Amino acid sequence: MKKEYDFKNAKRGQVVPTKGKTRVTMYLDTAILDEFRARADKAGYGYQTMINEVLREYLAKSGKPLDETVIRMVIREELDRIAHH
Repeated sequence: MKKEYDFKNAKRGQVVPTKGKTRVTMYLDTAILDEFRARADKAGYGYQTMINEVLREYLAKSGKPLDETVIRMVIREELDRIAHH
């Protein structure tokens, strides 16, 4: 390790930037999040990926604006749909 490093051109942020993804912080009902985690675990992939797929599918079907109310509705509809298959 060098005794001294030059950080004058350094930038803050991720070491490896992700393309096409943005980190967000949001609050979801605990029951909804628990259900997504359980179903994603059963399916063998991440719950965040599953939530992203559900939202993407909804946007493809609907021209409605996406706000917190719509997100909650979509998640509940998808959980109900998956539960009955």
